[in-house]
Amino acid sequence: MAGFRLFDLNPEQEQAVRTTEGPLLILAGAGSGKTRVIIARTAYMLAQGILPEHILAVTFTNKAAMEMRERLAGMVAEDVAKKVTMSTFHALCVRILRQDIQSLGYKKNFSIYDEGDQMGLIKKIITRVSARDEKLDPHVAKNAISKAKNAGWAAPEDDKTLLGAVFARYNADLKTLNAVDFDDLLLLTVKLLNEHGEVRERWQRRFRYLMVDEFQDTNRLQLDLVALLAGSREGGSPNVAVVGDDDQSIYGWRGAEVTNILEFEAHFPNPTVIKLEQNYRSTNFILGTANSLIKNNPRRRPKKLWSAQQGGEKVRIVAMPDDRQEAQFITEEINARKTAEGKKWEDFAVLFRMNAQSRLVEENFRHLRVPYRIIGGKSFFDRREIKDVLAYASCLLNVDDDVALLRIINTPARGISDTTVEKAVEWSIHARTPVFAALRSEEFLATLTTRTCAAIEKFTTFLDDYETKMTEPLANQPAILRILIAESGYLADLQRTCKKPEEWLDRERGVNELLTSFEQFEGRSDKGLRGFLDEMMLRQEREEDKEEDTAGVTLITLHASKGLEFPHVYLMGVEEGVLPHDRSKVEGTVDEERRLLYVGITRARETLALTWCRQRIKYGSPMPGIASSFLREFDPELVEHKDVGQILNAPVTEEKATANFDAMRAMLGKM
Repeated sequence: MAGFRLFDLNPEQEQAVRTTEGPLLILAGAGSGKTRVIIARTAYMLAQGILPEHILAVTFTNKAAMEMRERLAGMVAEDVAKKVTMSTFHALCVRILRQDIQSLGYKKNFSIYDEGDQMGLIKKIITRVSARDEKLDPHVAKNAISKAKNAGWAAPEDDKTLLGAVFARYNADLKTLNAVDFDDLLLLTVKLLNEHGEVRERWQRRFRYLMVDEFQDTNRLQLDLVALLAGSREGGSPNVAVVGDDDQSIYGWRGAEVTNILEFEAHFPNPTVIKLEQNYRSTNFILGTANSLIKNNPRRRPKKLWSAQQGGEKVRIVAMPDDRQEAQFITEEINARKTAEGKKWEDFAVLFRMNAQSRLVEENFRHLRVPYRIIGGKSFFDRREIKDVLAYASCLLNVDDDVALLRIINTPARGISDTTVEKAVEWSIHARTPVFAALRSEEFLATLTTRTCAAIEKFTTFLDDYETKMTEPLANQPAILRILIAESGYLADLQRTCKKPEEWLDRERGVNELLTSFEQFEGRSDKGLRGFLDEMMLRQEREEDKEEDTAGVTLITLHASKGLEFPHVYLMGVEEGVLPHDRSKVEGTVDEERRLLYVGITRARETLALTWCRQRIKYGSPMPGIASSFLREFDPELVEHKDVGQILNAPVTEEKATANFDAMRAMLGKM
């Protein structure tokens, strides 16, 4: 049990760790050590003799789940740590569905559709079911279907509206293809546990102690899932502990319901409630500013962050004439402070409400040759070659997966024309079968030329042969997939389509990286190709997990910054209409905008500067700006208001000049 010591915890943390029975609500303020509590609580339960197989910890991102697993392995024996289930909601649902989805009429080898697969299917359905004068944006349709599923709504039985018809056909087609989307993972798991008592009881016996991280981010379906798994224990209440902070609930637009944490007692009666208010991250100037802001939200659980560390600087609020001056001030000050104070580029972060705000900052950083990184960006899984290889792999496990099949049928070209593919799709629609069944149908093949039939036969036999090889006992599946990709002619075709040698090398590297990932997966898991594809799909859950590996100043949206921290933070664009956003006043979500600013403030460890502009370019035209109403809610004792001109024209004090000189001398001494 090296690394696990209760006396390292503060009194509230220790109480949370020792409370293992019954419902528990841990209100964990920003920077209060919630992950430490979850891990210590898990280790404590193991020390009390609770079997690791009976413990389940659920969080939202792969990064958080991985961090929890690694930290637990440092506290308890590695073989014991591996038996504790620590996963995301979606990974947990995949685990349950892979074992029991047949109770809902699916086969266990179902495919999981990502956003691109969904869009492809929805576009085809809209084309099929819409009248000539009807139009429906596929993105609007996808978002509406996703929202409906997360609310637990079934597809409409009547087809009176185009959207309703698309929703109904989309669900039906998914089931025909033995496929599910990300929303289905939750929806179907809840349906399964609701409707099949024997399945529910088996999973309840397996997971007797539940912990949920970031509970303020859960939606209705996730709450239902937790309640179904927790059930009611013999002679007592369910052992379910949730950790969260209603003040950091910022994903309402994504379906998160802050009422889940505000009304916890209604779902799990008579819980123990513990507040973690001691902050280990920020100065009291920063924490006091955050407290004075968030207390203005009318519906919240009262808590007040504080720090045992003393000192620090007041929070600066800097007025700017326009957004160009704002970007110039932030970038030049970071550049100067890095040298003068001996800091690293990674010590600085620039936070903003909307992605478009970063453009001017990026331009200035490039001009100054300051390295920076943008958290987010294009996902590895959105790359063409990655989606192609994953489609090949998916077809080996589920040839009924039309999206995957149609992606590879002519990649590379095989003598099966687009017209033939369209005919196969139309035939499969009328016959209510997957496309692969159409390609094998003698009735369909009779409508084609001998040459086309031969090309189709070659393709289907190719897939069948490799499917057989993949399912043989003791098959080396990663090696088989490598050979398949080579024999298919895919790599040669990929090289032909690349305009430059650098592009080909980059894409080839992507394919090799994916295949190597499969080899590494085989070394640590016995779930084979199906398990690998599940893991690849689940890695796409939250794009906030994705960070560029390059060093430099961090540029990041407020939403993506949650869970991160930086020594020195610049929070730009704190104006009416930007933060709070104009839309929030119409939609009644100003409270969530206030929570968003609260999250941004509590990312800062040592210094924090907030900027606002008297004029900002919007939609190509200069628009007047006023300071955000949120700034008036700050405790005036903890902040200082300045105009950028005052800062730029202020004389350098002797003390600061000496400090700057010492820092430069120290830096030169290291060179």
